[in-house]
Amino acid sequence: MTILDRYIFKELLVPFFISLCILCFIVLTKEMLRLVELLVTNGVSLLAVLKIVGNLMPSFLVLTLPMACLISSITTFSRFSFDKELVAMRAAGLSLLRIAVPVFVFSFLVFLGTLFLSQWGQPWSSISLKKLAISLIQDQLNLALERGVFNEPTKDMMIFVPTPEPGEKAMGIFILDQRDPEQEVIITAQTFQMLRNPQRKQFGMRLYEGEIHHVPQDGTQHHQVAFSTYDLKLNLAPSLAVETPKRPDYEHMMAELTASGWRDTRMLRRLMEYYKDLGFPVATLILGIMGMPVGIVSKRTGRMRGFVLGIFIMVGYYLLNVLGEFSVTALLLHPFAGAWLPNVLLLLITGLLFYQASRR
Repeated sequence: MTILDRYIFKELLVPFFISLCILCFIVLTKEMLRLVELLVTNGVSLLAVLKIVGNLMPSFLVLTLPMACLISSITTFSRFSFDKELVAMRAAGLSLLRIAVPVFVFSFLVFLGTLFLSQWGQPWSSISLKKLAISLIQDQLNLALERGVFNEPTKDMMIFVPTPEPGEKAMGIFILDQRDPEQEVIITAQTFQMLRNPQRKQFGMRLYEGEIHHVPQDGTQHHQVAFSTYDLKLNLAPSLAVETPKRPDYEHMMAELTASGWRDTRMLRRLMEYYKDLGFPVATLILGIMGMPVGIVSKRTGRMRGFVLGIFIMVGYYLLNVLGEFSVTALLLHPFAGAWLPNVLLLLITGLLFYQASRR
């Protein structure tokens, strides 16, 4: 790379990292309340909260990296155009395509990062987040019992703990146990405490002053038993077996669609997601290059306005994706066309903007 290439590349880095931090903070804001609740109310350690944030980051970065790349390109070349640096480059005999080389390299690196995160980072983070959640449940089972809502800490079991009135002590618990296919078991108690043995992966609850109702599925009999103390075991073994979520392979999806005459909307969405696996990272590459002519044309756009303009373009891109998905499910477009049409339109717009910028 020449001195000029390194200079442009360096200028792209500063707005890129600034906008990336701002965008990640904005996306993280919607999770902030829950994280603070875990930290303050449930007594989760700060390290555990930071681990949760770390596991959420791959999903956040897949969304924010394309936006940050676009905003960086817009603001950098907006400044070049406004400060007449671009005029000096053109006067030195450099074409717009030659000036765009470091932008292409920069966008390609961001594309590789987005591709890695979408293909491997997100699946890994999903599994790691589930393992972390199970670990938190093992260490602090009260995390699984949010008051005032129906909780499902294990399969076929529902637990409700009422929210106490201000100044009152928490009382009461309702448990619906459907693990036995022959009958439902309803348990109510005045108070309870958690029991756990993480080494043996044994967890449970000790209930005090309550009743057990056995309700057979055929409705013929109903048994009621009162108790002063009752130990209920919670089986977390199914949850501890964390497996990678599997998506139907291409051949299976094509077979299903052929059998349904290409009218299975659920499988059409799956096939569209399959094509988007590469389509969305490629959009990062196109958006990074698009930002260059956009910044040149709107040369008086400051760093903050460049941020807003980048967000506006990304909103338009996501609307195109929504329109593509609607067209696919409405049987108007093939899933491949629905997945790649937004990228094709972006590429055409980028070409037109480059042509307009080169004539300035």
